[in-house]
Amino acid sequence: MPEECKVETALEILVGKWKPIILYQLFSQGTMRFSELQKSLPDITKKMLTSQLRELEYHDIVHREIYLQIPPKVEYSITEYGMRMAPLLQAMNEWGMSHIEHLNELYGEKNKSNNL
Repeated sequence: MPEECKVETALEILVGKWKPIILYQLFSQGTMRFSELQKSLPDITKKMLTSQLRELEYHDIVHREIYLQIPPKVEYSITEYGMRMAPLLQAMNEWGMSHIEHLNELYGEKNKSNNL
């Protein structure tokens, strides 16, 4: 790829099993507390969720709001900058759905993309 191609930079933010799912939750549900995110992703560990949220926060995709109260309350939301990712994620979702349809046409219903 040409030197000016920055696909790798974009993928750095999205790569991983959990980041796209976390982003999907925040885009569809809006602001969420840590515990709400954890409940919406039952297979993720607390450590992994924390790590992925910190990376997204570092890239200014996710905002972390801490409320100084007892017990402490922390909420996560998509930043204004992160909202610019919405068309990209929507396009990826649409392509993923059409890819599954394509694979079903090629191989039939029993051979979905996760069976490859």
